[in-house]
Amino acid sequence: MGSLEGNGKPENVLAERIIGAAIEVHRHLGPGLLESVYQECLARELLRGALDVRREVALPVRYKGEAIGQVLRLDLLVNELVIVEVKSVSELLPMFALQLHTYLKLADKKLGLLLNFNVPVMKDGIKRVVNRL
Repeated sequence: MGSLEGNGKPENVLAERIIGAAIEVHRHLGPGLLESVYQECLARELLRGALDVRREVALPVRYKGEAIGQVLRLDLLVNELVIVEVKSVSELLPMFALQLHTYLKLADKKLGLLLNFNVPVMKDGIKRVVNRL
């Protein structure tokens, strides 16, 4: 992944910091653990970097403007800007990116990161998902 800091958008600058934190977590733990372990460690790493991190954020589902009583859970919401979905799977299926894109639309956010920690090299487990609002 190339540097995103050049365009200066807050989401992209933040994404670089999140990716750096994910690489740090992966460097220390390696692949093969549960998603919940990576989620907890990533949240701690981001908090150490003075970022605002909320875990398991409730996202109510609305259909035609009406709440339907169903709630989705975002793994992490960082600085109220970037949604992070943590995975530990053998491969990132296209449906994971589609799901994250739907989360972005429902939450009215522009950028999401899909992070799969079950890879030999973390950079191979990173996928950016953009909502073109």
